[in-house]
Order: sequence, then structure tokens, then C-alpha cells
Amino acid sequence: MSGAAGARVVTAARGWLGTPYRHQASAKGAGADCLGLVRGVWREVVGPEPEAPPAYSADWGEIGSEEVLMDAALRHLCGKNGTPEPGDVLLFRMRAGAIAKHLGIMSDGGRFVHAYNRHGVVESALSEPWARRLLAVFQFPLGRM
Repeated sequence: MSGAAGARVVTAARGWLGTPYRHQASAKGAGADCLGLVRGVWREVVGPEPEAPPAYSADWGEIGSEEVLMDAALRHLCGKNGTPEPGDVLLFRMRAGAIAKHLGIMSDGGRFVHAYNRHGVVESALSEPWARRLLAVFQFPLGRM
């Protein structure tokens, strides 16, 4: 992602900081979960969402075997290899053998923005515990930015 496009995504993501955690929500300042954060940033930097997410329970990642987030990311985002850069979308598998169930947006300085249960939208270090859970890195579609 170009520096300007990445910076635009990071600015949009940081605009959500402090938004409370709300399951299935995607409203800046009012509530968001990790998917809602990425959806909201998509609306700000790309445009209308390409599809509405299905309803999902808070524990869906513990009980299912279908890679819902990975499949959606592959449909709508651009996969990339290598080190995450500012503006990249990060997909995490929270425990070995489980499906991917957490998203974040790489900011800068080794940090990422994400909506985390009981914390809301925060900016965290991409520390070793987070880095070892990182499954895939994507970019917002550049053709629309």
C-alpha cells in the first residue's frame, strides 16, 4: 500500500479510538467490535460495504469450523505477503486449532488498532503474543482508494 493510502487508513482507524466495545456494532463513537471497526474504516476510505455481515454470536469462533472472517477477507480485501505496513488489515487466530476471529489495522511504530472486548477500540503494540497469533495480512482494495 502506498504511504499516502496507508496513512489515510491509519488516520481513519485512529478516529475510532475510544469507541466502546459493542458486539456486532459498527458506529464510530457509539460502539464497535473488531469486524465493525474494519467495516467502519472501509466505509470511510473505500465506500459502501460490499456485503452485510451475517449475524454472529459472541462465541462463534470457539464453536465453528468455517473460516468466516478469512473467507470474507479473501472476497473483499487484497492479500499480501511480508511484514505488515501501516494501513494493512491483520487477521488473527486467537488460539491454535481455532478459526480466525479477530481483526485489527496496522498503524505505525509496531502498533495496531483493534476493538477488544472490555477495552473498546484501542491501539496496542503488535507484541510477540499478538504476532504469533497473526494468520494473514490484507490491504484495502487500492483501486477504489
